[in-house]
Amino acid sequence: MARRPTQLQLLVLLYAVSALFCLAGAARPMAPTTPVDLFGTLGVVGLVLAGALWWAGRRWPVPTTHAGFALMSLLVGLVAARAVTAVGVVGLGPDLIALGLYASHFFSARAARLQIALLVCATSLGAALAVPSGFRQPWIIAVAATIALAEAHGRLSRQLRTAATTDALTGLANRRAWEVAAAHDLARAGRAGRPVTIAILDLDSFKDVNDTRGHGAGDELLRDLANRWGASLRRSDLLGRYGGDEFVLSLPDTDERGAVEILDRLEESHPAPWSVGTATSDGVESLASVLARADAALYAHKHGRSTGKVVQPTAHS
Repeated sequence: MARRPTQLQLLVLLYAVSALFCLAGAARPMAPTTPVDLFGTLGVVGLVLAGALWWAGRRWPVPTTHAGFALMSLLVGLVAARAVTAVGVVGLGPDLIALGLYASHFFSARAARLQIALLVCATSLGAALAVPSGFRQPWIIAVAATIALAEAHGRLSRQLRTAATTDALTGLANRRAWEVAAAHDLARAGRAGRPVTIAILDLDSFKDVNDTRGHGAGDELLRDLANRWGASLRRSDLLGRYGGDEFVLSLPDTDERGAVEILDRLEESHPAPWSVGTATSDGVESLASVLARADAALYAHKHGRSTGKVVQPTAHS
């Protein structure tokens, strides 16, 4: 379970549960005219798709997840079209809400709205083609509830996700979010055989700023640094606040020489003094190991500056 992302796990669960309901409907039909063959086929197909998703695990690409969700929307629409009782149509309401909440939580706002639009259109068209009648009002309520709950949940999820991954003071990635992204950079570097450089940047005499000018001045300095450094970096680079006056930087596709050029740009962007330690890796070691080497290089850099010695603030695998 832990090796499979939650997004994939829940999509597998949606397929499996829907398939079991279809099989149950085929085994114990609600009416003599219930399309038993269709329900049985959908049940088997759903279980096969759930198994395929589960087997794929982390190798399953995100676009295919979108396709899997869209396919489920179409299948629910097919079930609605072949329903033989009004209860059978209205009973799909919880399915709509579950799918809407899934899309709003795991997809981007635009993608979620497109998927929910497809879900509503496909299932409403199916309901319109169904033989029974007298379910228009409860169906409209189910559709409206799906749209409203999905939109509210999506907005709340994005707000919580931002709060959980962003440093409130600087707007940079916080420690946890940065470590997750940097670990992905290392994994990609290992697969592609490309270097990635991790840097730890520590402000010099930051305590003196807080003591002499106040904590407000210290906060303003951190915000200003974050803004100027961020503007000097490439889009692929990831700057994060590690805590206090310490920042971390992940530089994909960057060797020692490229890292020096980027760090020079950061130094030119703001007059505040800082020390740095870097470690370049080819992705074969863990993030903790690379950070430990960068931290050792930072310590050597700081020690060298305090003793007047020139120290190269880098370490390599």
